Amino acid sequence: MKNIYKSIFPMLCLAASVSLSSCIDETVPEDDYATTDQVGASSSALEASLNGIPTQMTEGYLVYKGEQVDETDMGYPQFMIALTEMLGDMYPGGEPGYDHYRAYNTLEGTVLSETSYFSYLPWFTLYQFVKTANDVIGAVDLESATDQQKGLLGSAYAARAFDYYMLMTLFEPVENKYTDCSKVLGLTVPIVTEETTGEIAKNNPRVSHEEMVKFILSDLDKAIGCLSVTDAKSRRLPGLAAAYAIRAKVHLWDKDYENAAKYARMAIDASGATPMSETEWTDPTTGFAKACPSWLWYINYSGESMRNLANFVGWMSPEAAWGYGELTMPCIDKSLYDKIGSKDFRKNVFINPGKFAYYDYKTSHDRDFVENAPDYMAVKFRCLNGNNSTYSIGGATDVPVLRVEEMYLIEAEAVGASKSVAEGVALLNDFMKSYRDPAYNYTGTDLRNFQIEVLTQMRIEFWGEGNAFASAKRLKPNVIQNYDGTNAPADPYKINCEGIKPNWTLCIPISEVNANRALNGYNNPNPSVAVEGPTPIGQFASGK
Repeated sequence: MKNIYKSIFPMLCLAASVSLSSCIDETVPEDDYATTDQVGASSSALEASLNGIPTQMTEGYLVYKGEQVDETDMGYPQFMIALTEMLGDMYPGGEPGYDHYRAYNTLEGTVLSETSYFSYLPWFTLYQFVKTANDVIGAVDLESATDQQKGLLGSAYAARAFDYYMLMTLFEPVENKYTDCSKVLGLTVPIVTEETTGEIAKNNPRVSHEEMVKFILSDLDKAIGCLSVTDAKSRRLPGLAAAYAIRAKVHLWDKDYENAAKYARMAIDASGATPMSETEWTDPTTGFAKACPSWLWYINYSGESMRNLANFVGWMSPEAAWGYGELTMPCIDKSLYDKIGSKDFRKNVFINPGKFAYYDYKTSHDRDFVENAPDYMAVKFRCLNGNNSTYSIGGATDVPVLRVEEMYLIEAEAVGASKSVAEGVALLNDFMKSYRDPAYNYTGTDLRNFQIEVLTQMRIEFWGEGNAFASAKRLKPNVIQNYDGTNAPADPYKINCEGIKPNWTLCIPISEVNANRALNGYNNPNPSVAVEGPTPIGQFASGK
């Protein structure tokens, strides 16, 4: 693997194409904030611009405008992988050196500082997504929009709300014993809208948690109002059910459990969807490669424009011959695997140590592929149609952003927290017995323990998708990566943190801090070297 952890910020310049005050020098000039003339107000032009949202979400080398600077510059799927690594739920069973995402898991060196790719890429990826939504929102007056335009605007408002939700959960600090967040507690990120000018962006402070939640909910109110008139035509854009789902996620992060439960149920009902079946999970040619009815919002790769390395399946499928997955062989954490019930079919997308004696695994390779695989290797994400040799065919997959399963789990936890634990447990048991494990039966009565159990099921359900991260950061469940029998491959991965890992809050890139004077003195603390592995088995790493 290339040593690319040096600072990249001498390459930066002041520009505005991501609606912030700094960006890379390949972008458009600084006066390009206003793009509504380019988008136009006609429905056809608006729809064309709106289609840029899902296209951008799978764009390889998005931030660096096509330049192959860092292999994790891959749009939305970078978050799916990074958040799973942050949780400590995924390890390379092959060669760790090819795991470019390992910094999110290990905290090694200084690669999580304000001068690293791992602060720069998440920040500017999400703000580029925001800009694309802003361009659509700024093109049409909501009050005078036609019904067709309202449907398109609704998707743009929902997408922007989701982008800010992601920014909030990644960059809003929570108290922990490893870094001093006291100066920035309660602060999220700067808000950039279609009305933000370059001058405003140069002095644009981080807003409070309360202000950000209010802003996101306002966007979702508009989205729901618009999409109730004309829903999105395709689930490649967020429709009404997705807007309800995003709202449920925001309320859950805000610990407004009553509304989290309400909107989770509204998302379930509006979608009419049922959770993925065993066949849909385990099909060796379409499993998590072809959109299912339960997917409320998904994105997809175009074989004509995708990159051979910067694509999701190339990273996550050990069957794919064109990417890093066949080198790293992503594996589930053993302790999480052991929490999957023996009758839960989700266990069958991870290679059991007993190999074929445990389950008749089907792959696009021969039996030796399974026999020689590392224990707990994941075969959850398949090459499309089983094509493991041609990236433009096998890698042209659909990728889930929101699935209805998350709403069932949010509803269960939120009902347990806002009404009674017994009612929440009943909902969790019903979901699990109906759709995942007929032998499942949770009987706990303590709220905290129940919330951790729901989180465990989310980590299993969304392994490799990252959706459990925000709940983990909210609940602070403790992270144990060094234990007897761990399959963590090397000492830097073997860390035990009380509550959360310090890198669950990312730094704001130094380029943005330097260009936006309101951020001076208000960056998140650097989590690098706050914890070093190995942590002794049975102990938490010491704090600050």
